[in-house]
Amino acid sequence: MRENPNTVAIGAFVVGALLIAIATLIFLMGSGFGKKETVVMVFSGSVKGLNVGAPLALRGVQVGKVTKIELQLNSDQDNIIMMVEAVFDEKNIRRKGYGDVELSEELISRGLRAQLNSQSLLTGLLYVELDFHPNSPLHLVDINSPYIQLPTIPTSLERITKKLQDINISKVAGQLESIGDGIDQFVTSKSFQDLPDNVTSTMDSLRELSAQLQEQLATTGPKLDTVLDETAETVATANTELPKMATLVEEDLRTLNKAISAVEQSMTNVDELVSPDSATLYQLNNALQEMTRAGRALQSLASTLEQQPEALIRGKRGTIK
Repeated sequence: MRENPNTVAIGAFVVGALLIAIATLIFLMGSGFGKKETVVMVFSGSVKGLNVGAPLALRGVQVGKVTKIELQLNSDQDNIIMMVEAVFDEKNIRRKGYGDVELSEELISRGLRAQLNSQSLLTGLLYVELDFHPNSPLHLVDINSPYIQLPTIPTSLERITKKLQDINISKVAGQLESIGDGIDQFVTSKSFQDLPDNVTSTMDSLRELSAQLQEQLATTGPKLDTVLDETAETVATANTELPKMATLVEEDLRTLNKAISAVEQSMTNVDELVSPDSATLYQLNNALQEMTRAGRALQSLASTLEQQPEALIRGKRGTIK
């Protein structure tokens, strides 16, 4: 009877472990963990150095390997393509959440592209590098394959080779030949042949000019020293006299201010004299009136003396009609 509880506990433990294992398996199957998928890639260039078993890496993390390499000839289009099949193992990719589409299709929609890259420069071996290039065009080749096709992009070397192939070598050679002919004509021309003589003549002229400048400096040097000494003395004298001149100017300005004040005061007095209600102006008007009457009297006396000169002796007579 004592062994029955242990048996029940062991049985419950086993059943629980089986349930946990089944739940884990269902979860892993639902999340795609550990799922392997065969993909195909098409390369237009050479795949020399790529062997079966070469890594398929996504940003340095191996997610598969190459399983098959074959050459396909299209007789209608007269071109040859390289088909590379690989096993895409999702066990190294942790997928967060649950998606309705396959992981490879989701990665392609996000810009996943395949490209050949070098494993080692010494061995020359290649591997398939996967990375995201969302700005690159999605170019799929029409092939007869049941597997999903990963888009590919050319390598940097293939791009350079393609550009070199597009260059018109004969045209470039003609242009280089034309440039060479132009250089040859220039080198053999008389102007180029006379260039050393012209350079020698120019250097001789520069030497003569340098000698003349040296002589001129030797002649004008003492004079320049004298002028500089006189200038220094003038500056020293100016430094001494300027404070005195400033003092005199200040005194003259004070005197000028006093004179201006006196003129202003005189103008004020003149204004008072010529104002209409000024007593001086009233007296001046009276004096002018008296002078006017005196002038009239003198004019009358002069008229009388003109008509009666004897009036100074005998006196004035009656008015002559």
